[in-house]
Amino acid sequence: MSTTEAGTERAVKQVAYYKGCLASLSAKELDIATQALAPKLGLELVELESVTCCGAGDIHEAEPDYYVHLNARILAYAEATGCDTLMTVCNVCTLNLRQANFMLTGDSELLARVNENLASVGVPAYSGGVEVRHFLWEIAEGDGYELLKDAAHKGLKGLKVAPFYGCQILRPSKIMGFEDPDRPWSLERIIEACGGESIDYPAKIKCCGFPIIQAREETAMGELIQPIEQAIEAGADVMVTPCPLCHLSLDAWQQKLEASTGRKLGMPVLHLAQLVGVAAGLEEAELKFKRHIVDPRPALERLEV
Repeated sequence: MSTTEAGTERAVKQVAYYKGCLASLSAKELDIATQALAPKLGLELVELESVTCCGAGDIHEAEPDYYVHLNARILAYAEATGCDTLMTVCNVCTLNLRQANFMLTGDSELLARVNENLASVGVPAYSGGVEVRHFLWEIAEGDGYELLKDAAHKGLKGLKVAPFYGCQILRPSKIMGFEDPDRPWSLERIIEACGGESIDYPAKIKCCGFPIIQAREETAMGELIQPIEQAIEAGADVMVTPCPLCHLSLDAWQQKLEASTGRKLGMPVLHLAQLVGVAAGLEEAELKFKRHIVDPRPALERLEV
């Protein structure tokens, strides 16, 4: 059981935790903040071992059958933990795993063939008993949301936050299904529950440009500058995103945008777990802001105590 400040007890939810590639490597700060924050939000993370990348969009397009096996392997190991939920912290991982799960649970012949192949390399069979959910969804409603409100004791008062969803946490709605892709609400609800002011702007549901950066950098930069410019114009102090790939684009590529436009942007971008972590009073060692290209700490000094 977990106990809130008001003394209300709620059952701890045990989830299989799939951190994916970025939170394991270049965005380790996301994993560190998530691990530190989880107990405050009633989540017990059962970390998966011996799992690989979900393949992003590349393997799905080049080798669709390999993609299904790759994600089925992750789902099988998640199911083997005994958890009903596989929790992710990445939009792309969420989409790939939910899409593979949709395919496997909707086609008994495909599931049988994949399980036979997985068994040949010692992977447990997958029965389809796992639901893939993003960390965002876990804290935007239900018990997770109630615990969030209790945990955010420090708050974000005085901070104007621009939510950036990106595209793959919202679409296709048939696979994702959590909220209206044209009128999402989850990030705004979390920001406001933490005491911050949510800033609205059109590009919050657009692509960050990451999928095409290698092939068409100029086009990707055109996509990227829209949310940053709009967030600045709307008066945001910081941006927040539930996706480490979007974070990589928004944070690291600002230098490219500044060089190409001659403008100083300097918009700090936080991972969702970091923003909630600030509201919950996590220490710097648990937030790792030093790993960011645009340092968010000066903006966070505006918080009203």
